[in-house]
Amino acid sequence: MDEAAAAAHTRDLLEDLLPDDEARDFSVRLWDGSALEPDPGRAARFTIVLAHPGALKAMLVPPTELTLGEAFVHGDFDVEGDLQGVFGLADRLFARERGVLERARLATRLLALPVPQRERAAAAADPHGPLHSPERDREAVTYHYDRSPEFFAAFLDRRLVYSCAYFEDAGDDLDTAQERKLDLLCRKLRLRPGERLLDIGCGFGALALHAAEGYGADVLGITLSEPQAEVARERVAAAGLEERCRIEVRDYRELDGRETFDKVVSVGMFEHVGEALLPEYFRIAHGLLRPRGVFLNHGIARVGPAVGTSDFVRRYVFPDGELVPAHVTLGAAEEAGFELRDVESLREHYALTLRHWVARLEANREAAVAAEDELAYRVWRLYMAGSAHAFAAGRLSVFQALLAKPADGDAGLPLTRSDWY
Repeated sequence: MDEAAAAAHTRDLLEDLLPDDEARDFSVRLWDGSALEPDPGRAARFTIVLAHPGALKAMLVPPTELTLGEAFVHGDFDVEGDLQGVFGLADRLFARERGVLERARLATRLLALPVPQRERAAAAADPHGPLHSPERDREAVTYHYDRSPEFFAAFLDRRLVYSCAYFEDAGDDLDTAQERKLDLLCRKLRLRPGERLLDIGCGFGALALHAAEGYGADVLGITLSEPQAEVARERVAAAGLEERCRIEVRDYRELDGRETFDKVVSVGMFEHVGEALLPEYFRIAHGLLRPRGVFLNHGIARVGPAVGTSDFVRRYVFPDGELVPAHVTLGAAEEAGFELRDVESLREHYALTLRHWVARLEANREAAVAAEDELAYRVWRLYMAGSAHAFAAGRLSVFQALLAKPADGDAGLPLTRSDWY
């Protein structure tokens, strides 16, 4: 099949494949410049760009989310405009019911397209050892987080906060929303000068620094990422806070029984713990807290029917990451001896945060590619846009749970939350 025939064949296939249950507000442009345009009177929110005659085959054979994700990452197709909007289209495409004969005819037509001629880069994660063992967890976590700080700087705020921001208004800038989130965490913890705070999964140290500098806390931040710890230590030194803020590369399991803290916080870390280890995670946190201390656990939750982690995300983004429903997490916390005092969903806030990150990454593409490579840029652009869609659609949520460790029934907390707000 020559290129002209492949283009005609692809356009015919697209007309049959694309949903026709609503007005088309996107376009598809082929490698030869021909295109499927939006419906009359509709502006294109995004344009899908097919890079070569075998692009559609690379995207849909076999017809899985992993196939589609890999086709994007390896450049078989690209998206100009609103990448998040493509995920809504993909939802409708895969949800469309087709009979056996129709599926067989479509498969035959797809297989008639040329075979893509290009090399695939080997970037997938391949952690070794027993699932969620300390050694395997370190390997899985460092796969995601041990990237150049300049890469993260291409899309994060100036403090390099890699977790959900907190918006008062959708028009807030990212720096403001992230500072507001850090302050909200410290207020929920009711941090006081001189209190000892443990930050599990401290990242680049933004919260540890905020707690030490703004609230006078004595902070220990731990992470499994040496590059992030190095940046955090440099920031602590630059702020002159070495006496009140320590950053260590350490697994939370290594702290079991060694120290005690007035407050404990974990932001965007427990997704790496694994459902089977949640009882141990909360048991350790409970043991590290003094009586009447509090633990604030902030993390992503799965919403709805039980489904496995996306194959694409597991291979290219978060190896071994597990998202569980909020009730499972909170149940494990209560079994460990915690009393649940407050839960707040920040689902809409994460959708807004991710949109900021995607826009900033796209705007700083050259810097991101220079810091890592084109493959990393495309993986992270895709995963963050897809995550924004999942939060906006209500498939994912993120919540902050304040957990108390009462002593003789006394949680040591005020009767209202007025001081938080």
